[in-house]
Amino acid sequence: MPASNFLTMPKSFRDSGDPRGGWPYVIGLTGGIGCGKSEAAKYLESLGAVRFDADEVSRALTAPGGEALPAIRERFGEGVFNADGTLDRSALARIVFASAPHRRALEAILHPLVQREMMKCLDAAGEAGERVVILDVPLLFETGMDALCDETWTLYLDREMQISRIAVRDGLSREDAEARIDSQMPADERIARATRAINTDQPIERTRSELSQLYHAALKRP
Repeated sequence: MPASNFLTMPKSFRDSGDPRGGWPYVIGLTGGIGCGKSEAAKYLESLGAVRFDADEVSRALTAPGGEALPAIRERFGEGVFNADGTLDRSALARIVFASAPHRRALEAILHPLVQREMMKCLDAAGEAGERVVILDVPLLFETGMDALCDETWTLYLDREMQISRIAVRDGLSREDAEARIDSQMPADERIARATRAINTDQPIERTRSELSQLYHAALKRP
């Protein structure tokens, strides 16, 4: 089923019958840049969670020989490619984070391909009898991939703390850090749409405790 068709359908179409004959229970994990989503996802994996990472899928699609490269070259030109033909990710990032139309153009190339691959992963997880799966997607709501989920969790931080973390981690100026934050959905909107919201401005042990409780509660679902 094409992703564009799937995303227009209500979740209830796959909620009937034996759930183990279809997809597992799907938890969408998201959060603003610098809010600790990657660390949270790794911790959930350590608990035994099956995790599918949209960023990993995107990197595969843009690796040498990746399916997305021809469309990126056609839209953005040779200037975003290195001499050896590999994608110059830094050059592309400078373009898309500075221009909303360019960012949307890249998203229009990548997101349908990422959605398709994530749905394949969910099909495979269902066939393997997995009970709960984590979809790790930075732009979960922006891409509509929350439609693939039974519940959604978002991680968030105070904006100033978020700016500071990104600037230090990625070596960015404040202006560039803010541009990356502003390229995503506002935190308040993400929190309002999520099933659960976790503030990561706390000791890591407390964040892990929250995640563990939520994950084990999902495992207990019939």
